[in-house]
Amino acid sequence: MASRDVERNYSVTQFAAKLRRLADALEADRPFRIQVAGERIRVPKGAAISVEHEREDDEEEVEFQLKWQLAEVDDEDEEDDGEIEV
Repeated sequence: MASRDVERNYSVTQFAAKLRRLADALEADRPFRIQVAGERIRVPKGAAISVEHEREDDEEEVEFQLKWQLAEVDDEDEEDDGEIEV
C-alpha cells in the first residue's frame, strides 16, 4: 500500500461532531470509518489510542492518534459487526 500523510482542517462544529461520533464508537467497542481528503479509512475496534504533544519555538501541537496493523482491518472485515461512520 502506498504511503500517505494528509492533514485536513475542519470548523469547530465539524470537528466536535466527528469527535463525538468517534467517542461513541470507542465506548461501544465498535470499528468506524472516516473519510479524510477523499479516502475512506476503516479503523478497527482494537486500535491503539495515544495523544501526542509537540512544541517548537513559536507553536504547539496536540494530536489524537489511532494506530493499528492493516491485518486487523482485514480480520474484522470478516465479522463486520456494525460500524459507526465518522
